[in-house]
Amino acid sequence: MILQINAEHPQPRRIDQVVDTLKDGGLVAYPTDTVYGIGCDIFNKHAVEKLHRLVAEIKGSPDHAPLSFICRDLSNIAEYAHVSDYAYRTLRRMLPGGYTFVLQATKLVPKVMLNKRKTVGIRVPDNPIPIRIVERLGNPIATTSATHSDGDLIPDPWTIEELYGHAVDLVIDGGYVFPEPSTVIDFSGDHPQLIRKGKGPVGDLEYVELI
Repeated sequence: MILQINAEHPQPRRIDQVVDTLKDGGLVAYPTDTVYGIGCDIFNKHAVEKLHRLVAEIKGSPDHAPLSFICRDLSNIAEYAHVSDYAYRTLRRMLPGGYTFVLQATKLVPKVMLNKRKTVGIRVPDNPIPIRIVERLGNPIATTSATHSDGDLIPDPWTIEELYGHAVDLVIDGGYVFPEPSTVIDFSGDHPQLIRKGKGPVGDLEYVELI
């Protein structure tokens, strides 16, 4: 099912419809500032496992490949990840935006969302739709990028519905996006490391190791 939502001024009733789907354990596709994502409620273990299976189907990844999740703001991030003073100053400058920050997880993060390093990838996208969803849901949503089987990013909801409608309960039409992966920066160690250069510029970082 495709549900149209205004990308600049999301309609509250339609956001509530999305939240109801998430609370029922459904998977939802939604636009961000970088790509269309597919996600679920991080506290619904059954939904997270469904998302893992879909990721394995789409990307050929292991069933429990790490998933990122979307928070509403910096204070929300601090509930689910340990944020150093330097990381806090950096995130405050760079968010919302096209970044994924890797941080050490707090005990609030469900085990099904964790990797062996107990780190999490966290996003605060510059797009009102996922932010409103997280606000209304009351907690983060797990997310993975919507891609073709060859890895190309999907820029529109209609292709997602065609390819993955069998697994996704609701597809939000928030308009066409010009997909570009997020910039991934790892703040879980002593120094920030640039894992992937993407949409978010890294010029604001005081220091970053390239790996």
